[in-house]
Amino acid sequence: MPSINFIGGEKGGVGKSVVSRLLAQYFIDKGRAFTGFDTDRSHTSFTRFYADYAAPVVVDTYEGLDHIAGVFEDDQSEGSAPSIIVDLAAQTAGPLARWIKDSDLVSLMASIGVTVNFWHIADAGKDSVDLLDRLVATYGAGPNYVVVKNLGRGNDFSLLEDSNALKKAMALGGYTISLAQLHEASMRKIDRQNASFWSAIHTTSGPDALGMLERQRVKTWLKGAYATLEDLPLG
Repeated sequence: MPSINFIGGEKGGVGKSVVSRLLAQYFIDKGRAFTGFDTDRSHTSFTRFYADYAAPVVVDTYEGLDHIAGVFEDDQSEGSAPSIIVDLAAQTAGPLARWIKDSDLVSLMASIGVTVNFWHIADAGKDSVDLLDRLVATYGAGPNYVVVKNLGRGNDFSLLEDSNALKKAMALGGYTISLAQLHEASMRKIDRQNASFWSAIHTTSGPDALGMLERQRVKTWLKGAYATLEDLPLG
């Protein structure tokens, strides 16, 4: 069963693109077909790192967003529809919600056997809690909620863990995972290379190439992150 994964959090700087890139690498390493969409007009960071798999999409038009669900229509006849990763830019919740509700997307996807996952990437602040509450209030029962505590954006998540917002998400069958921080200097080098995680751990020359121990730390980080993804409904 394929999945459509909206990687959000609504705030800028919480790590949405890192999670999108991680999920893309996970699908690649597991041999699972996927298509990516990048909604950030300014940075297109997902497209930069996984250009062979991702394309930009305009979120303020239904025609642009229709391209996302259109992947399943195009591939239905072959019986091998890929999963989808949508890297959501900040401040896209409004137009996305209108499109999803007007299109009755969650019910449509369920009717063709596609799981809908809303990923909420959270830092340790109150804004992330409030935005999770808004997300669950917007969509209610039907989709899955995956709450990611990004340890690269804080280490005390007690506000989130004690919140009614998280309780509501969990009551609807949600999931919560923690994402460890990748060493900052290594991440900067990867970003300067515009490299996928696979490329970063296999490139040994060049000004921003990772050293032997840096490559090992990225491998270890990926292994730990993959273990947190195994029990999620990803298809």
